[in-house]
Amino acid sequence: MTYDLVVIGTGPGGYVCAIRAAQLGLKTAVVEKRATFGGTCLNVGCMPSKALLHASELFADARDHFADMGIGVPSPTLDLPKMMAFKQEGIDGNTKGVDFLLKKNKVDTVHGTGRIAAPGRVEVAGEDGTTQTLETKAICIATGSEVSPLRGVEIDETIVVSSTGALSLAKVPGKLIVVGAGVIGLELGSVWRRLGAEVTVLEYLDRILPGLDAEVAKQFQRILQKQGFAFKLGAKVTAVDTSGGAAKVTVEPAQGEGAAEVLEADIVLVATGRYAYTEGLGLEAVGVKTDARGRVEIDAHFASSVPGIYAIGDVVVGPMLAHKAEDEGMALAEILAGKAGHVNYDVIPSVVYTFPEVAAVGKSEEELKEAGTAYNVGKFPFTANGRAKVNKTTDGFVKILADATTDRVLGVHIIGPDAGNIIAEAAVAMEFGASSEDIARTCHAHPTLNEAVKEAALAVEKRAIHM
Repeated sequence: MTYDLVVIGTGPGGYVCAIRAAQLGLKTAVVEKRATFGGTCLNVGCMPSKALLHASELFADARDHFADMGIGVPSPTLDLPKMMAFKQEGIDGNTKGVDFLLKKNKVDTVHGTGRIAAPGRVEVAGEDGTTQTLETKAICIATGSEVSPLRGVEIDETIVVSSTGALSLAKVPGKLIVVGAGVIGLELGSVWRRLGAEVTVLEYLDRILPGLDAEVAKQFQRILQKQGFAFKLGAKVTAVDTSGGAAKVTVEPAQGEGAAEVLEADIVLVATGRYAYTEGLGLEAVGVKTDARGRVEIDAHFASSVPGIYAIGDVVVGPMLAHKAEDEGMALAEILAGKAGHVNYDVIPSVVYTFPEVAAVGKSEEELKEAGTAYNVGKFPFTANGRAKVNKTTDGFVKILADATTDRVLGVHIIGPDAGNIIAEAAVAMEFGASSEDIARTCHAHPTLNEAVKEAALAVEKRAIHM
């Protein structure tokens, strides 16, 4: 059978691309090496981590905060196997949902490891040793990313774990060392901290969450420290010894000045980032160009250096975010169907799903300063938001950055309760080219956390009401 499009990989980018292409009348197939669809995100990433974040937050609330609200309950006990079963139920529901959607949209599904044999030809090797070839007009590479290794450290998924292993620990570690103060490390560190682990985060740089607005990152670190996190910044891990059944982690100053120290832990989580996964695709053999980081080089229409071969998501430049991959998948499908697919890379929100959450869209202050862009700042703390006050969730603030000349919103940064949902308002406003005045003059329901966004917009011109 000849297809219009074959998508390799069914993560958020791949399955969305396939479904949208099928909706537009393209004969489409997907190739997936896992037994289940959904890629890293649904199987061992975004979704299972959010299940554990949700469950652990409720556990910590019952233990630490229910009494403050007049709710008397016995001290909660942890049934970790049942919590893991709760997580797995969510994984199964989501992956089966993708299976259903692919069938509903008449997308052919092929299980096995895909390889591009030539432009227009995808070979799929099944686990049973059989091979089949799919003929197609277009190929979309949507194979996602893999965990970046730490030089000289072996990840055994028992004592030294990746994010995958950290989602399935058999017991709560007494001491957990997290290597890397990025989103993944802080989210999974939060899960195990709430469940009782002592958590120490080691970061090579002198700050957490590199790339995030520096003011937000600084306050977020303080909040995490109040929650019991310990941080060692400017720290380089040079060795991990697991020979004694636990871990001894050798840490040196990142800049090379000072003595090394050895930290002990039950579990070490390596969360030093991810890299584009294109292993075994045969890209070099067919002439697909990649950059120094192994990402597929593409043009504005997601086309690689070889006609008929395209790429989206984590295997191309840009933030490794599921929603970025989804938008690219939809845009590519629309382009292949003769429509005008487009992704606005200036308005892609990012979220850290801890408590409080951290969310951002657009430019940070540091980026605006580097670009020489004159801007105004409006900030509003959740301590002055009525809803946050009565809920006693007042950590954090909303910050809006607006062009000093046009007042167009250039960036919004939120640290606070439900920030991941609140940021959507800012993204919609920015997509329509809103000014801070536009947000300030939009009526917001009371009492809501979103009122902090309106107040921050008012604060751009120093006219916030409740501060």
